[in-house]
Amino acid sequence: MAGTLVQPLIRGKVLKVHPLLRRRQGPWLLLTLGLGVLVFFWQLGATGLVDETPPLFAAAARAMAETGDWLIPRVNGLPRYDKPPLVYWLMGLIYGLPAQMAWNPLGTWAARFPSALGAVLVMLALCDTLLRWPQPALAATPSNTPTGPATALGAALAFALSPLALLWGRTAVSDSLFTATLALALLWGWRSYASGGRHWWWSWLLLGLAVLTKGPVAVVLAALTWLAFGWFQGDPGGVLRSLRPLRGLALTTMVTLPWYVLALGQEGEPYWRSFFGYHNFQRFAGVVNNHLQPWWFFAPVLAVASLPATPLLLLGLGRTLGQMRWLGRWSGGTALRSPPPTSLARFATCWLLAVLLFFSIAATKLPSYWLPATPAAALVVALVAAAQPDRALRWAWGISLAITGLIGVVFLAAPRWLPLIRDPELPSLGPDLLASGLLPLAAFLWLLAAVLGLWKGLWKGKSQGKQHASWRLLALQAPLLLFVPLVLVPAWSLGDRLRGLPVRQMAAAVLRQSPPAEPLAMVGILKPSLHYYSRRLVIYEGVKPRGLVNLADRLRYERRRGQIPTTPDQQPSVLVVIDQATAAAPHWQGLQVQELGRAGLYRLWRVDRRSLEQRAGALRADGVALTWRAPVPERY
Repeated sequence: MAGTLVQPLIRGKVLKVHPLLRRRQGPWLLLTLGLGVLVFFWQLGATGLVDETPPLFAAAARAMAETGDWLIPRVNGLPRYDKPPLVYWLMGLIYGLPAQMAWNPLGTWAARFPSALGAVLVMLALCDTLLRWPQPALAATPSNTPTGPATALGAALAFALSPLALLWGRTAVSDSLFTATLALALLWGWRSYASGGRHWWWSWLLLGLAVLTKGPVAVVLAALTWLAFGWFQGDPGGVLRSLRPLRGLALTTMVTLPWYVLALGQEGEPYWRSFFGYHNFQRFAGVVNNHLQPWWFFAPVLAVASLPATPLLLLGLGRTLGQMRWLGRWSGGTALRSPPPTSLARFATCWLLAVLLFFSIAATKLPSYWLPATPAAALVVALVAAAQPDRALRWAWGISLAITGLIGVVFLAAPRWLPLIRDPELPSLGPDLLASGLLPLAAFLWLLAAVLGLWKGLWKGKSQGKQHASWRLLALQAPLLLFVPLVLVPAWSLGDRLRGLPVRQMAAAVLRQSPPAEPLAMVGILKPSLHYYSRRLVIYEGVKPRGLVNLADRLRYERRRGQIPTTPDQQPSVLVVIDQATAAAPHWQGLQVQELGRAGLYRLWRVDRRSLEQRAGALRADGVALTWRAPVPERY
């Protein structure tokens, strides 16, 4: 059936891009670019870094720009082996620009730039691919009508408005950049297949950048995607011929190998053991950082990541898998082969399933691991939304609108559920949100999206012809686009004021109160942003009594770049940033402490080291053991 569905599109001229249409692609791409800038770059540097991982990326990248050491990321006096350098390099290039305090006072614009850039590039790639290769909509019955520019824009926005893409596209970590480099590599590989092998090298160059962003997992995900696509497409030979994998892998290796060789040569076994052993193999084969999840963990993540269009995604996946008809290979499967230029939905499904399979097998599971599948999910959503309404599509569309309306109702009911949120770091979140007026605006925009989706999607679906279907998804997405700058970004700023500003105030107090030689520690709630904003080496220890014991011993014996061990005679005091709950713990009571400042739930103490060591000795006599000397792969 799949073959008969798309053959008329190849033999005729429907899918042949007319020169006039080529000229009209520019405005659609410019519109996509503008909307991407609105979603991901608007007020990008207006808030501080979110603890705990983003400050580690930002501090390491800023250190690269300031020291000129671009080989190994280093943060808080230690090498950071967890990720390859591309994301640090891009951040560092922005940190190297002059007059930072004038246009990037918090440093967050530079740190978030690679994530936002990657998200916008994915939007442009999705839109451009569908503009150049219009696809048959994922309909229940055959159709020879190709999708139009509205579907291309809808796919870009389906990705941009995914809750996962929105969150990680504005966060200073490597996940969004990895998603972008892998998505571009896969999309350019499919474009090579669709065009008979043209420009095949782009896919492998981009795959090399993905490996430089997050490691060998990029090659594994790409290989799984292409193997699945070749098999389901019934054309493994054609896929291999268009990709030229031997030459392609050689090209990817040329892009990636120099940095790995130089890093291994300089750092030796610690780098090999940490990067390859812990951050790659052990994350797949074992559970790290207590991220143990059941095998079905990514099912709810998939559902949340495509809200409110999750029912459309599930319908599109079902229809694509139904067209594949896996058993067709044993019953005349060649008739099921889709012509390469119209196989994008099938390719996107294989892409999504490759991510699902690989990370479901992995022992360590995190929601961010689903992010590389979001561009594929966006393609499927857009292509099924472009089909003419039938019973299944009406049900999927109706449920999507019901979810959209329900989210709007949840925002309306915020006065009832906000008081249930009790976070010591966000003590006034509920009253502040209610006073801001953001929640009624959020409810209005989500309810408006449901109403517009109902108007375009159901009431006028038959009366306005096939081209109407292409605009159905955009009607739903338009109010949600406004939700980002009008609600999400201001709410993010409010949360930063409550949670991030006190840490920045503590960093400022440290700079006012402490000479550079006085050591600095943070105990209890650990915030790497204190290191980032104070530009001081910080000794981090936890809430339990062993944290105090470790701190006293580390001041006397630990050596790292920027820290020299000292005795209490050489350096009689230590600055300690401590939260109020930890400060009330019995093992921190009764020390010789001078309080220098307060901000939020944090206190800045100057602690006498002799008093600290006496307390540490008493705790050790009671059986509290030192633990800081044990190897910890992700210590900072």
